Amino acid sequence: MITFFICLAILIAGYFIYGKLVENVFSPDDRETPAIRINDGVDYVVMPEWKLFLVQLLNIAGLGPIFGAMQGALWGPIVFLWITFGTIFAGGVHDYFSGMLSERNEGYSISEVSGIYMGKVMKNIMRLFSVILLVMVGTVFAVGPAGLITTLIGNSTGSTGILTNTRMWTLIILAYYFLATFISIDKIIGRIYPVFGVCLIIMAIGVIIGIYTNPAFTIPELWNNFTNMHPAGTPVWAFMFITVACGAISGFHSTQSPLMARCMKSEKQGRFVFYGAMTAEGVIALIWAAAGCALYAKTDGLSTGLQAILANGQSAAIYDVCLQTMGPVGVALAMIGVIVCPITSGDTAFRSARLTLADWIGMDQKPFGKRLTLCVPLLAAGLVISFLDYSVVWRYFSWTNQTLAMIVLWTASMYLYMEKKCYWLTAVPATFMSAVSATYFVSAPECLHLPISIAYPVGIIVAVAFLAFFLYVIYKRDPHPDYSTLKANKNK
Repeated sequence: MITFFICLAILIAGYFIYGKLVENVFSPDDRETPAIRINDGVDYVVMPEWKLFLVQLLNIAGLGPIFGAMQGALWGPIVFLWITFGTIFAGGVHDYFSGMLSERNEGYSISEVSGIYMGKVMKNIMRLFSVILLVMVGTVFAVGPAGLITTLIGNSTGSTGILTNTRMWTLIILAYYFLATFISIDKIIGRIYPVFGVCLIIMAIGVIIGIYTNPAFTIPELWNNFTNMHPAGTPVWAFMFITVACGAISGFHSTQSPLMARCMKSEKQGRFVFYGAMTAEGVIALIWAAAGCALYAKTDGLSTGLQAILANGQSAAIYDVCLQTMGPVGVALAMIGVIVCPITSGDTAFRSARLTLADWIGMDQKPFGKRLTLCVPLLAAGLVISFLDYSVVWRYFSWTNQTLAMIVLWTASMYLYMEKKCYWLTAVPATFMSAVSATYFVSAPECLHLPISIAYPVGIIVAVAFLAFFLYVIYKRDPHPDYSTLKANKNK
């Protein structure tokens, strides 16, 4: 367990050291925030810092750092490295800048922020990417909990029937999403989500205590297992980076951060709310990855036991971990932490989709009828997607997710250049994620499915080309743009 605790210590230290460095580069000040200046009583509402943190954590977490991390554990303890350093140098940086750039720009959704710094073409690409991703996320976070509900009811009663109908529970969850998507953010989200955020943290703590106190479980050390342990021989690069997704860096987070950017009283809350929530998610992902590595048997150095439990579906895998580590108490926590928490991420995903569309077409969201106009088609699209194969939707979500993160990091790099600040802080992880996204797109079965002998060079070439293009653009671009003009033209 030494490897696990070293990574845990590095993650926590990363928040205080590297997170502070990121904050210093951005330089928050005492300007009036959108929550105070606009305050419409619906989406722009001031909330206390502790509540902002817990709501942000719940918004970005869901099943991502749980199921993604368990799938990542198929590669063995090397996944600890990506979760740890990915969170510190990529995920935390991404989340901080996506939140703070939104706050600096009237709380705009990330697609509009990208348009301000990257131009009209990228704005439209981001609009499309964001809406598609958010609807997929909302659907994933409806189907997943619905499956776990049926698993828990079936295991506890030993029967089948209407209460173990996944489709029925999916429809119930989507109906709740419809309600939560258009009501004021402080009516449900601001009041009860902090409680569920605490439950998510408690559940993760319960899992690691259950592993630590049970002599039958041993988290393997990295130095004894520094190899690819995936039973199918799936390459580490770039499949592990895409699979872990939310546990290290997630473009989905950039769509959620504006929700809290519209509720901040002070810019100086940003590091705790955005970088801090991502660090907490990294810790949760590290714990679930450790569970995947510790609880299941290995065959010839391969994670065959974990592969077998995952083959039964994510609901069965999560249920099994909670039951093994915490017993009946774990089942109760699974009901709260792995059912309620993903649902709460799903509804904010649809809420963000509504706001993204509203920013896109310039529709005021204070009138009830106008919010309803956008909610209905969004939830209808989610219902259609819910009928598709869950594993396929998850894979497309993962790639879209990481590609969006790449674009947001390039956007932050352009902002830092315009502000005459150290743009390498974001340009380096942007280049890295460019290589990851390109490699996966070329080699993944659901994409081009070309050999890795082709995918690896293509990924490197794309990353170098993106960096070169960025450097060329900033060489040619006016370093002192008229921000008021850029914002005024954001919807054109």
